[in-house]
Amino acid sequence: MDKFEQMMKDIKGMSPAELNKAVEKFNSMCNCPKCPTHNKCAKNAKELLFCINGKSFMCITEEKGCICPACPVAAECGLKNKFFCMKGAEKSQRYEHALWGTKMA
Repeated sequence: MDKFEQMMKDIKGMSPAELNKAVEKFNSMCNCPKCPTHNKCAKNAKELLFCINGKSFMCITEEKGCICPACPVAAECGLKNKFFCMKGAEKSQRYEHALWGTKMA
C-alpha cells in the first residue's frame, strides 16, 4: 500500500470534523492558483485542490503547464499523476489507469 492508498484508508475512518480539518489543511497548501493553467474563471469560482476534488467544472479547458508534481499536497499525499484540473483527481486517474492498463504520467 502506497502513501496515497493509506491516506484514502485513513479518510474512511475520519469524523466529519476531522475530514473538514484535513481539507482546510490541504486547501492552505494548494498550489493551484500559481499554476499557468489556473485561469481567471477558476479563480473567481474558487476552484482549487483538483487533485482531491477532481477536474474543473467549467473553467479550465486548456493545458498551459503543470506544477502539480511540485505541489506540497502531492508530496504529502503521495500523488503520482498530474493535470488534475483537466484529467480528474488522483483517485479517478488511478482507477482509469487500472481499467485501461495505461501508465501513470
